[in-house]
Amino acid sequence: MRTEDILAATATGLWRWDNAAGTVTLDAEAARLLELPAAAGVFRESAVRSRFHPVDWNEIYGVVNLARAEGTLAEARLRIVDGNGRVLRIVRSRSKPLPADPADRANYVLVGTLQEVAEPQPGTTGAHTPITGDWRRSREAFLLDAGRALAEARSTTEVLRVAASLSMPGFSPDGLAVFGVSGERLTVIGHHGHSVGDEDPFTDMPLETDYPAAEVVRTGRAIYLPSPDDYSRRYPVTWPLASGFGRRSWAFLPLTVAGHTMGAWMAGFKHPVSFSPDERSVLTTVARMLAQALTRAGVAETERELSLGLQRSMMPTLGPDIPGMTVAARYIPTGGGLQVGGDWYDMIPLPNGRIALVIGDVQGHDVRAAGLMGQLRIALRAYASEGHRPDAVLSRASRFLSGLTDAYEDGEATGPRFATCLYAEVDPESGTLDIARAGHPDPVVTTADGTAMIRQTEGGLPLGVEEDADYPTSRLTLEPGETIMLCTDGLIETGGHDMFSGWDRLRPVLEEHTTDLEKLADALVQAVHGPTSHYTTGPLADRREDDIALLLLRCDGGTVRRPAARRIALTIAQAQPERIASARQQLRDLLHDWADPEQVDAAVLMISEMATNVLVHTDGDALMLAQATGEQGERLLRVEVSDGSDELPHKRRPGEMASSGRGLVLMEMLADAWGVDPRGAGKSIWFELNEAGPEGAQGPEEAQRAQGAQGPDETQGPERAEAGTEDVPAA
Repeated sequence: MRTEDILAATATGLWRWDNAAGTVTLDAEAARLLELPAAAGVFRESAVRSRFHPVDWNEIYGVVNLARAEGTLAEARLRIVDGNGRVLRIVRSRSKPLPADPADRANYVLVGTLQEVAEPQPGTTGAHTPITGDWRRSREAFLLDAGRALAEARSTTEVLRVAASLSMPGFSPDGLAVFGVSGERLTVIGHHGHSVGDEDPFTDMPLETDYPAAEVVRTGRAIYLPSPDDYSRRYPVTWPLASGFGRRSWAFLPLTVAGHTMGAWMAGFKHPVSFSPDERSVLTTVARMLAQALTRAGVAETERELSLGLQRSMMPTLGPDIPGMTVAARYIPTGGGLQVGGDWYDMIPLPNGRIALVIGDVQGHDVRAAGLMGQLRIALRAYASEGHRPDAVLSRASRFLSGLTDAYEDGEATGPRFATCLYAEVDPESGTLDIARAGHPDPVVTTADGTAMIRQTEGGLPLGVEEDADYPTSRLTLEPGETIMLCTDGLIETGGHDMFSGWDRLRPVLEEHTTDLEKLADALVQAVHGPTSHYTTGPLADRREDDIALLLLRCDGGTVRRPAARRIALTIAQAQPERIASARQQLRDLLHDWADPEQVDAAVLMISEMATNVLVHTDGDALMLAQATGEQGERLLRVEVSDGSDELPHKRRPGEMASSGRGLVLMEMLADAWGVDPRGAGKSIWFELNEAGPEGAQGPEEAQRAQGAQGPDETQGPERAEAGTEDVPAA
């Protein structure tokens, strides 16, 4: 049989459209389809154009240009009309645009086929969907919207909701069902357009059942049933299960990903659908997108379940209540895709009856960081349970972390990781905390009257940096009503903040909530991770978020705001003169709401002088104790600096060019009261300031200007205990 006979038998014609010449070459069948004389020949473009519906003619140019740009076939459904505009038939064009001249990119030759699209005859099943000239654009727009909506779905429930809302161009299903495979049985993943319980007969169905969805899973080929007669004839066993839903047409399509059929998708229609090639193309494309969306949703749900499992196993609940104290904790995973990271907290009962509070942060936000965190937490618990002191616990933990082997990714070593940690041993009876710190942020203490201050403590290198690192211990005492906050840097630096601006953001929250620890913990997290945090972004351009771990401990007995003594204690070692800057800052924090800013400057100047004198003129360390008592506006500040030398300082007469000798002169001019008290083998130099201040008190600037007017009658003691402001180490 000749090719021409085959094409004619299938109502298919050939055409060649020369855009540059303005001619169209048709064979006899193509000429017949276009209502031209049924003989092969060359026709003018205008004669062929008059046979197309005007809307379809406008569309075909866009289709051809798209095919030229993509190098694909140009496909379109075109209506053939007579001289009165009456539609005679619909043809389908499949053509390949070819360049007429390689040097001329504007003109082309369109070579392809024309095939009549059969219309259903009266009395036959499957009503044909009305087709307009812009049907192709409607289909493309629908598929783009459907693909975007399915790509954004993050769970199986969302995927099913999106699939149920799809309104296909010209035909929309009223019922959907998604089938999965479990072993050798068919399961129902989800459905829409059915009542609760309607899926029961189809759940847990053997794959060998004579049911369309089961056959689709077995063969991987789609099944289209345009009418109830087709359904009952092909599947008589399961037709009674489907007949009760009152549908007229069904499409069962495989859900295939990477060549594997993971299930089937059923679309049921209340109206007859003929399932033309274009309709099948739409359904097939939606089924592919649905399969990919379900696969992504399944992976996301597995990751979420893994994250929750890791959190449940790695984030311990707080232990038994601490007598006389209240504890609250939070963990917010904000930085990792699996919602787990390296931050953690812990509460460990110790053999001596005390409690250890631990908080730390392993470098990274991935699964490896979470794994290292779990190992490190177990190691810390083991060392603490052996009864070691805080410094020994961290030293052993650092050696443990540094001994872990490097991880390998793609055959290359990723390098060891470090961790910051703060370990506090709490004595519930005395309220003392012995703290060892490994590169971790300092704790914050909030007094009973709502004053929040950073309590600087001794610290060492992060865990894992050095195998034999030392971690000095600092002691803090919580008075009744005081609260200490331990946190990771995510609470401070999230949202483009550094340590300084992040602390400024948290301080008002700490000072506003002092009674209920749970509310305080929630308020702190909301300040950096809630909606209000968008209005408190920091100065840094980097807005990346970080995991947050938070521990709050309050010494009970002062649950209401009341005037209370604020105090700080700090040891300044001979080898650490830089801690004088810390003493100045802590004193400013203590007096942040003092009525007279000049008195605050005076107190800071005097504490700097007193501490510097000890370091310069003695061989021992300086112990600073500052305490503010009384009602606001009428408070009394007393500051003492003690050392181990028993030689008392004396006033001396500094010359005009002298670089020291003005310490006691400054105290006499700036303090409301001051003195030197012998104490056993040492002494204590102290001063007091009244918040209201005696009338005529001088500020630090006036005092420094008046230093040059001192008389020459002062003598110098043997110790030269005071040093000038020039001796104050820089911050």
